[in-house]
Amino acid sequence: MIRILIIILLFWSLSMKAQDAWISNLEIGVQYGKGYVLPEYDFINLLTEGPSTNFEFQIQKNTIGVNDWERLYNYPSFGLRFLYSDLGSPDALGELWGIYPYFQIPIWRKGAFMIDNQTGLGYSRVNQKFDLEDNYLNVAVGSYGNLHFNTRINMSYLLASRIRLNTSLSFDHYSNANTAEPNLGINYLSWLGGVSYCLGKPKERMEGEIFPKEQSVERELVFSIGGKHSRALESKYYLTNSLSFEMRKKYFRAFHLGMGADLFYDTSVEDQLEKKGENYQASDQFQTGLHISQTFVYSRFSLTIQEGFYFLLKEQVEGYPIYCRGIAKYKLNDQLTARFTMKSHLHILDYPEIGIGWIF
Repeated sequence: MIRILIIILLFWSLSMKAQDAWISNLEIGVQYGKGYVLPEYDFINLLTEGPSTNFEFQIQKNTIGVNDWERLYNYPSFGLRFLYSDLGSPDALGELWGIYPYFQIPIWRKGAFMIDNQTGLGYSRVNQKFDLEDNYLNVAVGSYGNLHFNTRINMSYLLASRIRLNTSLSFDHYSNANTAEPNLGINYLSWLGGVSYCLGKPKERMEGEIFPKEQSVERELVFSIGGKHSRALESKYYLTNSLSFEMRKKYFRAFHLGMGADLFYDTSVEDQLEKKGENYQASDQFQTGLHISQTFVYSRFSLTIQEGFYFLLKEQVEGYPIYCRGIAKYKLNDQLTARFTMKSHLHILDYPEIGIGWIF
């Protein structure tokens, strides 16, 4: 019996230590604010009834510098945010509920004050979408479920050891990544204020020298698959593929520059050219291009922006000369990567892709 009690006490002690470690520097917070849907299209002015009302709840883990990456990014934070907005037009645009993870990078600290940037990408759902009979005015979004992007500048003040006041200027965009039509998307700007509370005892930040990363070059071959709707309000879904090769120079530990070549395959081209009354040949489904890239790295995770131009096999439907891609990538091991990509022609989204890469 004594041995059993000792084992129980030992497990209880380890559990409490683990719990303390988990909730230390863990914050929960709420925010409330007002905003406006940006009138980038004329019909938005007709639909909005006034400012939007926004509510948010977030859970956030603050890092303390246990590794080089945390110190390199000035002790960043990771969070998960839940949000609600009536979009200023609940009858036409609907009400929005969303969830997304975010990454926070401090820009400036002075005593109890801090200014930071937060960027997140996740999922949101609205209860109104375009419908030819019931909601024909909403020609912005053709689906209930949408990708949701947020970026904001946040200012906070540490009122007490565990209580923080904050205010934010927030930009949100949601659209369905061209998986349904229409897909103009909605942008809205909000001003929010709130309070957060640290559940566990805040730990002191660790100091230490950040060792420089050796400059090197890596090569990656990537195969991706995706899908899209054509911009003709039709229900048919078209397969897309791409094959890419890129060389990257690791100039800094957190920033890489690259250049590469792309081969795209788009099965929607035939139908779109026929609808426009233009001639079609099999090679029109293929496009080739060259690109440059800028990559921001945090441990095994990275974000890449690519800017490319079509070369040899051009984009035939609209005649776009250039293309862009935003890539979120995770390094599975030293050779394999998994990625999510959004391809666009400047501000006009083309289609999303998922892919696998091989580094050599």
